[in-house]
Amino acid sequence: MEGAGSRCVSPAARSGLIVAVATLILDQASKLWLLYGFDLGHRGLVKVLPFFDLILAWNTGISYGWFSDSGPMGQVALLAFKVVAVIALTVWMVRAETRLATIALGLIIGGAIGNAIDRLAYGAVVDFALLHAEIGGKTYNWYVFNLADVAIVAGVAALLYDSFFNAPAAKAP
Repeated sequence: MEGAGSRCVSPAARSGLIVAVATLILDQASKLWLLYGFDLGHRGLVKVLPFFDLILAWNTGISYGWFSDSGPMGQVALLAFKVVAVIALTVWMVRAETRLATIALGLIIGGAIGNAIDRLAYGAVVDFALLHAEIGGKTYNWYVFNLADVAIVAGVAALLYDSFFNAPAAKAP
């Protein structure tokens, strides 16, 4: 006889939940290690590769630092929005019809929760990865980001791929 829990979550949705938890753990572990093990805050810029550096940046806004000067009420509003978004994405993930969509949504959910934990713990998101390129003697920098951001972008890309090349990503909410 099957347990009640096994009927509530499909194997595909279970995959998405596992990906969300793994993403969250990797994101938080990387940030904790860089902050307290590697002590990135006191090291300043650390060159890793010709196109990649580690540098500590505290992002009080949302993507690309937007709304960074919104103050405490803005932070509460951002967190409230994130909670609603994670709930909506979780409902979508449970209803998703493809494994790729559930995994993609798991990446987004795990990344969103990871950045929300930072916002609650530190009042800002811990960013540390900096990609750059030198072209014609001028250096071009990308925004400083973290593993949660990578997971969110990869999840969105996978959802786009799934929507163009697979069956519908989810049943209508």
